[in-house]
Amino acid sequence: MPFNRPTASSAVLLSGMLLLTGCGTSPRPSSAPQAGARVIENCGKKVEIQGDGPQRAVSLNQGTTEILLALGLADRMAGTATWTDPVMKGLEKPAAGVERLAENNPSFEKVLAAEPDFVTASFASTLGKGGVATREQFEELGVPTYLSPSDCVGKDNSGDGDGVRTSPLTMDTVHGEVRDLARVFGVEERGDELVAELEARVRKATAGLDASDVTLMYWFANAESPYMAGCCGAPGVITRETGAKNVFDDTTEEWPQINWETVADRDPDVLVIGDLTRKSQTAESAANKIRFLETDPVTRNMDAVRHKRYVLLSGQAMNPTIRTVEGVEQVADALRRFGLAK
Repeated sequence: MPFNRPTASSAVLLSGMLLLTGCGTSPRPSSAPQAGARVIENCGKKVEIQGDGPQRAVSLNQGTTEILLALGLADRMAGTATWTDPVMKGLEKPAAGVERLAENNPSFEKVLAAEPDFVTASFASTLGKGGVATREQFEELGVPTYLSPSDCVGKDNSGDGDGVRTSPLTMDTVHGEVRDLARVFGVEERGDELVAELEARVRKATAGLDASDVTLMYWFANAESPYMAGCCGAPGVITRETGAKNVFDDTTEEWPQINWETVADRDPDVLVIGDLTRKSQTAESAANKIRFLETDPVTRNMDAVRHKRYVLLSGQAMNPTIRTVEGVEQVADALRRFGLAK
């Protein structure tokens, strides 16, 4: 997911640390797990959870937020942040009871003011330098953290972009995140039920579908230098499940920025378009993207544009989340409606 990376000042970081310690949370030295603790292996770290699990969790990205809400954990959340879309259908009521600390990245101070006892994030950049704070900064204050494995397993985030996939993402990794978080909160049965529901939805959506002759292109954001999906992130899951082909499957970058001449030259059968409500890039909404495509001299003669073969997805469906299943369902349905799938 292309996003901005605001940097918190050292003064804010210091005041946040003082605020949290003033609320009764003190740094915890590294030690062996205590008796009865649950230990989760997560992106190269051991996350230790005591007792009944978190009671004041803060989720710093919409993807992890929606997993917690889907697991029925709204009453154990102290805040959320970084939204690209309206909350997933069916979760509106529990989401309304959880404070939004910020629409984008909150400051470290703002997060600490919520007195979290657990912090989750979907992206390594959120819990890294230039993001909200590093995992080490939270953990030094006794606050365990969890990072979505979809952003570290089979992925290299060492560059300046949105990372490179060293192996294709699968829904098994997202399912693993659901089960991890369910275990953290002691609601393992709910996690198993949610995974079973997601698997059943994918099977139903793709039953009998043959789109092997169809080419797709995924546009997330930005009109000047568009972010298009590479081979192997969440759009790769959608593409493989529907049996289609991504015209940019020759790059392992998560969201490479590609010039419009190259986009037009690849000329996909179908354009999968992110319909975002955030305001951090140009052409966030689907309406603005379509307006650009149909008026720009480079893109207006593309086959998908001339025939208006657009599939509108939420940003979260194009990220590695439980809503990637929505993407599978909507793309599969559109291919059938367009008469492209056998």
